[in-house]
Amino acid sequence: MSDHQPSRADVLRTLTAAGQTYELIETTIFGRDCRFFKNAPATLRELFADSASDAEFLVYEDERLTFAETYDKSAQIAQLLVRDYGIAKGDRVAISMRNYPEWVLSFMAVTSIGGIAVAMNSLWRPDEMAYGLNDSGAKVLIADDERLERFAQIEESLSIRTIAVRTAAFANSPELSALLASQAETHGVFAMPEQRPEPEDDATILYTSGSTGHPKGVVSCHRNILAALLSWELDQTCGAAMLPEPPPPPAQQAATLLAVPLFHATGSHAVYLASYRHQRKLVAMYKWDAATAAQLIEEEKINSFIAPAAMTGDLVQEATRTQRDLSTLASVGGGGAPRAPEQVRNIEKSFANALPGTGWGMTETNAIGTGIGGVDYLEHPESSGRCSAVMELKVIDEQGDELSAMARGELLIRGAGVFRGYWNRPDANAETFLPGGWMRTGDVAYLDDEGYLYIVDRIKDLVIRGGENIGCGEVEAALLEHPLIQEASVYAIPDERLGEEVGTTLYVSAAIDEDELSDFLQTRLAKFKLPRHISQQRQPLPRTASGKILKRDLREEACQRLGLA
Repeated sequence: MSDHQPSRADVLRTLTAAGQTYELIETTIFGRDCRFFKNAPATLRELFADSASDAEFLVYEDERLTFAETYDKSAQIAQLLVRDYGIAKGDRVAISMRNYPEWVLSFMAVTSIGGIAVAMNSLWRPDEMAYGLNDSGAKVLIADDERLERFAQIEESLSIRTIAVRTAAFANSPELSALLASQAETHGVFAMPEQRPEPEDDATILYTSGSTGHPKGVVSCHRNILAALLSWELDQTCGAAMLPEPPPPPAQQAATLLAVPLFHATGSHAVYLASYRHQRKLVAMYKWDAATAAQLIEEEKINSFIAPAAMTGDLVQEATRTQRDLSTLASVGGGGAPRAPEQVRNIEKSFANALPGTGWGMTETNAIGTGIGGVDYLEHPESSGRCSAVMELKVIDEQGDELSAMARGELLIRGAGVFRGYWNRPDANAETFLPGGWMRTGDVAYLDDEGYLYIVDRIKDLVIRGGENIGCGEVEAALLEHPLIQEASVYAIPDERLGEEVGTTLYVSAAIDEDELSDFLQTRLAKFKLPRHISQQRQPLPRTASGKILKRDLREEACQRLGLA
């Protein structure tokens, strides 16, 4: 770094100093000491109201709404919920649907009146839906036809009122648009109800997709979420300030493609909620389709895209096949799962003007923790970046002692983004929170001398072969360097002699000779880390809606094939 090039720490110190837009102050959230933005909106309600401009906001097929129109429609839903459904502060309202505009409108309405938005996984089966509704104690479910069809299989066991979106097929569920039309005829046009939240009131419950047992409801307050949104803004402002020259003014309104589900923290926070203060257009699709995505990027002049690696790969292939102009894309971020280093480099090669970006975060941290992008990411492709200014990281050993740089252990995090706790799960809270406000992440990681975070694996995502620990992520990264391997999932296969062996399921573009693959990997991995059991397939690996590969399912399938189930 030259004498004239300020460090990231210096720039952050300047941007967060007294009197600056991103001034940081020492405060508490849930009684835990933390740093927070002095000039942040008090709650999500203020965020929405302050952003209500005439700029275009929601785009879905041929429907378009400005920020102001979106706010007005959400106020109508809020009035409906308060007047006709009796939603008071602290009441839970479940939202379960595709990424329709009504998801956004309902979320705005619920959180603006002090209710708690339960962002339900729209892929849940009926029994999973019943669990989420019962666990959260939701008073109202706002859902589309597909979710209502599933709800019909469980509704007798639940005491909950429903509101239908974009369907008239369910007699027991009044349709939202009809309810609003009737309300307008009877009562006229409404402002947002006076009922409002406080900064530390619960705002959301997002359910984690745990590998075992029922999912846990992650409860966050308004300040938790706002900490995440302003943290990303600060990181972007810092990145721009460190450039040799200021970036040119944008040629058109910022726009982003909503390619991941809104019930996931990446979709709800990094894509949707981060759009308000940026006055960024949010373009949604009925479902993920690479051809549609490429067309929308070209037509809507979209400049940012956050999605799992598989979606990015789909988009690259489609753009190449159709010669779509994707030159407006300036950033391609990761969400839901980390990218292999080779895929990071391919983003720079595949898009004319876009640079890659990613970060590490959890539902429990409202998706913030670390971030990295642009040239910095290309120079550190295996890293998840450096810590948010409102968060702190440390790595500990099995005795709980803090480790020095480069030493691997469990990653802990604390700060303004950390959630209140799991809904009705004091047992899980006791396992997760440590003295001093620290939260256990369950990730094995290390921090280098410059503060870059490297996630090695989940603590339980290891293959223990003859006493040697093998990180699944390391083997997956090596496999993904092979030009014919599109996706890879590595897991432990029981072995009578060694305890466990390395197994993998691969999505390949053409069959690979296993001897050739072994030769390829031996230049990248120690011999004991080479996969012993390999399954190849010509279709993408199954994933959750948030983009994580269903590793447990693949492992079970492999064990069945090997007669080990």
